[in-house]
Amino acid sequence: MTMVDLGPQTRILARLAESVPDGLLSGPTPCPDLAMRHLLGHLLGLSVAFRDAARKDLGATTDTSPGSAVPDIGPGWRAELPKALDELAEAWRDPAAWTGLTRAGGVDLPGAIAGAVVADELVIHGWDLARATGQDYAPDPAALDSAQVFLHAAADDPNRGNGLFGPVVRLPEDASPLDRAVGLSGRDPKWRPNMPG
Repeated sequence: MTMVDLGPQTRILARLAESVPDGLLSGPTPCPDLAMRHLLGHLLGLSVAFRDAARKDLGATTDTSPGSAVPDIGPGWRAELPKALDELAEAWRDPAAWTGLTRAGGVDLPGAIAGAVVADELVIHGWDLARATGQDYAPDPAALDSAQVFLHAAADDPNRGNGLFGPVVRLPEDASPLDRAVGLSGRDPKWRPNMPG
């Protein structure tokens, strides 16, 4: 896996989150069973966990499985999320983050794989946010490339279908790179807020 500057993608995600109106916090997202507030809570938690994974600062934040509880946001999330995203990007700018072993979600994995996982999370959840709120979305190309490499590998995982990954959604050959990534993540690129999650 190639080292990727996550800063451009975290800034895109922060802008998308900033534009989420309070009235949509209980609204649906493409993530089954996650309302907008839970998706934002997941983003906040994963930003802290993968920041610490990059720093090899292992403990409670890196040991907690993402499926152990439904994430939520507190009243300060609009300040906390962009700060956590900035810290995440900064931590992954250190080449040491991409080497050796680390842990995230209670799983030990190589630093390079953890970097690809977080790139995928940022790209796909950016799409989730944009689609659920009707915002335009163009992910950072380097993060999208990294996410696609990870998603192609995950598509062959026999444990697929658990957690946030559903079955691959097959798309036409001329689908855009973003739509292909979305389909590989188990989401329907045609999803709209009035569709079931």
